[in-house]
Amino acid sequence: MPTAYVLLNSDLGSDESIIEDIKRILATEDIEYEVQGVYGVYDIVLKLSSKDAEKLRGIITNKVRKIGKIQSTLTMMVIEEQEKS
Repeated sequence: MPTAYVLLNSDLGSDESIIEDIKRILATEDIEYEVQGVYGVYDIVLKLSSKDAEKLRGIITNKVRKIGKIQSTLTMMVIEEQEKS
């Protein structure tokens, strides 16, 4: 199943509101997701899984990355062939 990890940097103190926005946006989509705030270089880690890789790309580009107070993102798509072994 296509999976992506998205690492997000946010404005100081806005991580909780961004996490709530992500949950609200993804609740209407037919995908599996996990989102958590983290310490370190990034502020939020988002894991997305869907049967459709193009749908994942669209959600990341057109919905997640457009949330206010997100400074930057780093997206990593899982190599599906290696996921099975």
